Amino acid sequence: MASRKSSSGKTSPSANFAERHGLWTPAQERAARAVEAAIKKHKLELVRFSFADQHGVLRGKTVVASEAAKLMRSGVTMTTTLLAKDTSHRTVFPVFTAGGGFNMPEMQGGGDFVMVADPATFRVLPWAEKTGWLLCDIYFTNGKPVPFSTRQIARDALATLGKAGFDFLSGLEIEFHLFKIENPRLSPADATWPGEPAEVSLVTQGFQYLTETRFDQIDPVLNILRKGIEALGLPLRSLEIELGPSQCEFTFGTETGLPSADMMILFRAAMKQIARRHGYLVSFMCRPGLPNMFSSGWHLHQSLIDKKSGKNVFVSSDGKTALSKLGMHYLAGLLAHARAAAAFTTPTINGYKRYRAYSLAPDRAIWAADNRGVMIRVLGQPGDGATHLENRVGEPMANPYLYMASQIYAGMDGIARKLQPGPSADTPYEMKADPLPKNLGEALTALREDKLFAEKFGADFIDYYCRIKDAEIARFLTQEKDDDPEITRWEQKEYFDFF
Repeated sequence: MASRKSSSGKTSPSANFAERHGLWTPAQERAARAVEAAIKKHKLELVRFSFADQHGVLRGKTVVASEAAKLMRSGVTMTTTLLAKDTSHRTVFPVFTAGGGFNMPEMQGGGDFVMVADPATFRVLPWAEKTGWLLCDIYFTNGKPVPFSTRQIARDALATLGKAGFDFLSGLEIEFHLFKIENPRLSPADATWPGEPAEVSLVTQGFQYLTETRFDQIDPVLNILRKGIEALGLPLRSLEIELGPSQCEFTFGTETGLPSADMMILFRAAMKQIARRHGYLVSFMCRPGLPNMFSSGWHLHQSLIDKKSGKNVFVSSDGKTALSKLGMHYLAGLLAHARAAAAFTTPTINGYKRYRAYSLAPDRAIWAADNRGVMIRVLGQPGDGATHLENRVGEPMANPYLYMASQIYAGMDGIARKLQPGPSADTPYEMKADPLPKNLGEALTALREDKLFAEKFGADFIDYYCRIKDAEIARFLTQEKDDDPEITRWEQKEYFDFF
């Protein structure tokens, strides 16, 4: 939205933060007025202002509803140290030195940045009494965008894609574990950093994949979760029982552009909050450190839509192949950058325990038509308007903004260079191909060496992201040895209830 100007052409002193810096579009201003009306209609008492941090975890402040209209426009301040934290919530940059470890005056001294609401994201939370919710974008107090905003990085990727004439259509398929809490570990002695993980029991013994009996066994609690997700307006398609003990999967309908990533952020937070209020724990940790656990993945379904015609450009018109030539180039780009993109699709130490040969999780950058042993499945038939790619590489803890941005940039690079993906891996483990990284450190090395991501994400962001992840690895190596394939106690404390 254009800044409010006086007759002299200068910004009015009475203009709020969003107006002074031209942060809202006219559509957002209209949405803000609709939010004010909704707050009154639902007689809300509180509104949560939240942003997704570098890990894709919501942080924010709760304000009384009478202040929400003003704060939507003037912003809510937060401390910049939140942008310097790893998954243990430890600050890993020297913020009290010149430049704060970032060579940026805005980041030194633990000063403020500003959350500015995106009014289009407003929701009434069905589980929290008389409470609304807003997702925010983040800016420094001088109005400059925070360069570490992962939501902005995704928005930039979508804008680049838009200039090429395409929209990004994606659908989510997310596995997770659901446990009953037996001991929340709230004694003072358990308040270590990170805290001792809750003691839990199973809600199902597993090993009966997609059986109705197992589903019915946990239907009462799944029903609570389902109603909450549907009340948020998220396009839930199915609730499924996975193979592992206490393991489930939710799938969602497709969304175009940024709302799909926003949906993943809200979904994870909602599931954890609703479950906890009823004595359960939802964990998106890839492979929990409990006996007999199976790994969980996040499969990202994706295709490109022509902005002018609205048609799916992955659809083949030759009557022989499922994927168009452009789609094949895009697929080749995903494969070419798979090792570097793993730092975004699988951003935790724990996630690499999932990559195993002869399993439903990939261990190499290969593709095939409807084959669950590969990294990317091509789903569809010649001329099928729903033809798309399913990337099976991600873990449920991934930051969706970075995951999706990495897919867009890698795929577009494949299109620009007319890359070819090679033959279909109909028998995946007879196919020679680049192995996926064996651990997070290997993925970070690949990311640092990838010129495309340095250009598109920005070299400063890549350095920032890798330094945060380096700190995570360093803490792990000082406390645990990763020469055992089983999950360490360090991982359980770090990830089990954080994600």
